[in-house]
Amino acid sequence: MSLDLSRPVSPPRPGGRLDIVISALSSDAHTWNLVFVQLLLEELGHEVRNLGPCVPDSVVVQACREQMPDLLLVTSINGHGVRDGTSLIRAVRQRPELASMQVAIGGVLGIDGTQHSSKLLAAGFDAVFEEHAGRASLRAYVGALRNRHE
Repeated sequence: MSLDLSRPVSPPRPGGRLDIVISALSSDAHTWNLVFVQLLLEELGHEVRNLGPCVPDSVVVQACREQMPDLLLVTSINGHGVRDGTSLIRAVRQRPELASMQVAIGGVLGIDGTQHSSKLLAAGFDAVFEEHAGRASLRAYVGALRNRHE
């Protein structure tokens, strides 16, 4: 897991709960792991809106503009995480009202077997969870965000 927690956070929500949007990338049709991540985050006490699979960048950006979540978490299983993730984070960071929103990406981010964290952090993501990061890494990241809100 690679993190950049320097971006400011929005004001705290009741009970330290985070408002989180999760989505697959535009070319990624997986559903089961989105449901798993949603359930994990809800069990941790957070509000989660699951946008589903194959979500175009413009739909993700619009959902974030409407909801103004504390965290956007995007996932990839098909290995196009670097390509599609870079496109999405550019679209998100072009919107001034989303500049302070935490954005994380995780899953199978490439097909060449190399680490992609530095490239995705440089593109504008705040956290990158490589393929085998595990639940503990996500829990730690979300816990750190929650602590910054309290």
